[in-house]
Amino acid sequence: MTPSEQRALPPHPSFLWRNPDPRDSYDVVIVGGGGHGLATAYYLAKVHGITKVAVLERGWLAGGNMARNTTIIRSNYLWDESAAIYEKSLKLWEGLEDELGYDIFFSQRGVLNLAHTLQDERDSVRRVEANRLNGVDAEYITPEQVKEICPIINISQDIRYPVMGATYQPRAGIAKHDWVAWGYARRASELGVDLIQNCEVTGFDMDGDKVVGVRTTRGNIKAGRVALAAAGHTSTLTEMAGFRVPIQSHPLQALVSELHEMIHPTVVMSNHVHVYVSQAHKGELVMGAGVDSYNGYGQRGSFNIIEHQMSAAVELFPAFSRAHLLRTWGGIVDVTLDASPIMGLTPVDGMYVDCGWGTGGFKAVPGAGFAFAHTIANDEPHELNRPYSLERFVTGELIDEHGAAAVAH
Repeated sequence: MTPSEQRALPPHPSFLWRNPDPRDSYDVVIVGGGGHGLATAYYLAKVHGITKVAVLERGWLAGGNMARNTTIIRSNYLWDESAAIYEKSLKLWEGLEDELGYDIFFSQRGVLNLAHTLQDERDSVRRVEANRLNGVDAEYITPEQVKEICPIINISQDIRYPVMGATYQPRAGIAKHDWVAWGYARRASELGVDLIQNCEVTGFDMDGDKVVGVRTTRGNIKAGRVALAAAGHTSTLTEMAGFRVPIQSHPLQALVSELHEMIHPTVVMSNHVHVYVSQAHKGELVMGAGVDSYNGYGQRGSFNIIEHQMSAAVELFPAFSRAHLLRTWGGIVDVTLDASPIMGLTPVDGMYVDCGWGTGGFKAVPGAGFAFAHTIANDEPHELNRPYSLERFVTGELIDEHGAAAVAH
């Protein structure tokens, strides 16, 4: 991280978007005011000229998983379908500050995925070669090169899980999650999109097999089309509409330390030791691991997960042993059988779904919003999300990304 990346936040206006009351009807109603919902609304207005759009958020804008993630951005996924949509997203990230006219603190500091066993090495090399075939920047590096990129990491061969190498994606990095949401919200609002907070969906109005409206705690709204982008709560919405999606909701916990000088210049992930660590712009060490094994909607940390994450982090980074924990939190992730998302049409005419991103939702915000907006506007999937239809769970054309997402991010 360069000194310029550790900078004070600039002065911020009091209001970035309008807070209107809901109208009687919209061409498109998007349920979920997180990153995906806001990005979809923006691209609907910007790219497709559809501005009579409402984004409904039951709480405050971007207060769900968008505010409860660890901000990692990368595109080094194994399968062609995954690499395509995440690489599209990364390319959009690279121009997003100019696109939105808003500082999102996008920092391309690189991501290291460590290998600790011979099988890790084989899997890592396989993924690097697959990345290269898809035009994704990736390389496999030695422990000594890992140390050059991240001097504070422990590469001793006398520890339980010695570092045997790592994959490295230099273009990967982090961004400031709330500022990303605010940037999309500001531009969408300027283009005419209504962003409606404290508006919980309680049901849908149907005309046969077609959705024609949304029932909310702020009144009924007629809708030409309805798009669901509510992450871990998507399954409760689809049941209201009369169909089910194959996702399970799990808590995903993370934590941050107190503020420190900038000592951690990149992002380090370890599937085997099961932790990932980066350092935020203000100086907090940001740590996470895998999803909790149980199903639930909890948004708080728990001591056993904290203990596991901290012990793993200290094993890789002995310098962290004296760092003090500042706060913990949990998000609600929606996980599919193949660790890949669902995005496209549904059995209900006029209803579309964007869910199942598991732990990869934040990094996909621009690409998912771009492709989902195309799907809604044209009633036809974009080439990027065509493989992610609900039908793949019937045909068996799964996109198994468990290996590339085993430690959450």
